[in-house]
Amino acid sequence: MTLHGWISRPLTVWLLLAGAAALVAASLGILDVLQPEATPALRNVPAAAAALIGLGALGMALRHALRLQGQQRRAQGETGRLEALVRERTAQLTELAQHLQTAREDERQRLARDMHDELGALLTAAKLDAARIRSRLSAPVPLAGEALERLSHLTATLDQVIAVKRRISEDLRPSALTHLGLVATLEILAREFTRNSGVAVHCALQPVPLAPAAELTAYRLVQEATTNVAKHARASNVWLTLGLEGGQVHLEVRDDGSGFDTAVPPRSAYGLVGMRYRVEAEQGTLAVDAAPGRGTTIRVTLPPRAAPPLEA
Repeated sequence: MTLHGWISRPLTVWLLLAGAAALVAASLGILDVLQPEATPALRNVPAAAAALIGLGALGMALRHALRLQGQQRRAQGETGRLEALVRERTAQLTELAQHLQTAREDERQRLARDMHDELGALLTAAKLDAARIRSRLSAPVPLAGEALERLSHLTATLDQVIAVKRRISEDLRPSALTHLGLVATLEILAREFTRNSGVAVHCALQPVPLAPAAELTAYRLVQEATTNVAKHARASNVWLTLGLEGGQVHLEVRDDGSGFDTAVPPRSAYGLVGMRYRVEAEQGTLAVDAAPGRGTTIRVTLPPRAAPPLEA
């Protein structure tokens, strides 16, 4: 570091001044030894000035040192807070990763069960119907009435197969989101939720510019929120709001259910933690407002999709 860099530091400056005052005082002491007759006049003003300068410089140095010590304490406190936050987030991510691994295996088992039990049974019934129809048509006297009955049963079975296939596909990714857009897909989700749970959903949805990944995030969040309402909230109404305000996309899911204490970690918070990280992955924010007996409100803010560049 250069001399200018050292002098530019306040603590160094005051220490230099204190050193200079000490040097003056030491010079006066030497002068007292070498020229005793000259020192009485010199000691009156310069010695006092040197002492004052030294005391002032020392006081300022101590004051600056105390200020630095306070700043270091604050920095250490902030560092400790950030380290605690990092530890908390790391623990959450670890638990979430374990939960997602378990959820993925559970989902695989559910899909395998649906494929084996429902689709397998329906396809077996369809195969038996086809075999019976073939035997009836190959008889010496074709039994047209029974064959038509079996054909009707086969058609109904194949309709059920198509419905199961559609349900499995929709669980994996809603096709309406691609073909109809976010607003229509949320309206379909709200109607199905009301039909299955009996909870009324009041929608105030406006088209918003979101990227496809952000649209899927918004859909999954509403899906998870309504699932939580059906499982835990004991609510009678749900209010679903989507719109653009202040240059940001705002999504809100509110219910009038039992709510919960946000200061007490719930027994299973993986849904909320997963929603939070999913929203943050889209550069958004998620806030939960809840209290016992006052329902729960989930507010999400997402950045809108950037407009495509104009062609030159």
